[in-house]
Amino acid sequence: MTQNQGSPARELTGRELATAIRTDAAERAAALAARGRPARLAVVTATDDEASAWYVRSIVNAAGKVGIECEVADLGPGAEVGEIRDRLEALSADEWVSGIILQTPLPRDAKLEDLASSIVPAKDVDGANPLSLGRLASGLPAFAPATAEAVVRLLDHHGIPLSGRHAVVVGRSTVVGKPAAHLLLDRDATVTVCHSRTADLPAVTSAADVLVAAVGRIGLITPDHVRPGAVVVDVGTNQTEDGTLAGDVDPAVATRASALTPVPGGVGPVTTALLLAHTVQAAESLA
Repeated sequence: MTQNQGSPARELTGRELATAIRTDAAERAAALAARGRPARLAVVTATDDEASAWYVRSIVNAAGKVGIECEVADLGPGAEVGEIRDRLEALSADEWVSGIILQTPLPRDAKLEDLASSIVPAKDVDGANPLSLGRLASGLPAFAPATAEAVVRLLDHHGIPLSGRHAVVVGRSTVVGKPAAHLLLDRDATVTVCHSRTADLPAVTSAADVLVAAVGRIGLITPDHVRPGAVVVDVGTNQTEDGTLAGDVDPAVATRASALTPVPGGVGPVTTALLLAHTVQAAESLA
């Protein structure tokens, strides 16, 4: 990877890739509908978080545009753990439901990993069930968490080589960090995972050819964290005080990296498109 000699980083946008994924999903969804087995996505929520509500609305809107029926089961922020689990189990047993998403955040006493185990892997289109994550780590067929998959798909789309490269993932969540690390390993990258206990974070990240930031802290990654010429993927979608979105990467990194994903418009659109594609894939398998 060439060094950046002070010119702005190439912008790795996700909109073109997202459009291609949605177009393919729409064609396959239409074929399913013609056979009397329409793709159907169920989103379970138990929160009054406005950012979460906005995201769910965007999923419903996107699903409708590609011909996927979308049902939102809004259980409210006061939902009991047992109530959420019962709904997930009922949807898992419903032969007309193709895919299921359990939206976060959840009520205080509810844990995603515990509840997600109630989603059958065949319908776990966002890879939240620990069984899905275990299969992913073992190299077995499973739906990967859409955001983690979006990282690799976006790099592929822009022709960024991964085999033999050193990739550093900042963040170890089961939603992005860990599955992204497994997907990068599957592409023959050498992977380092950093977290809140990593000593001298800049020393580790500045050795990366490909740096993935997935922590949820505005501007955590500064130019000091980036080797000149590195490719940087910003997974952060942090809401600012004025209601706009900001990533985990300081914009000044664009003068040091060779390529950088924007926020918004980078990983986000690809993530939503992949959720739709996974739902269609699940429907095809269940038809």
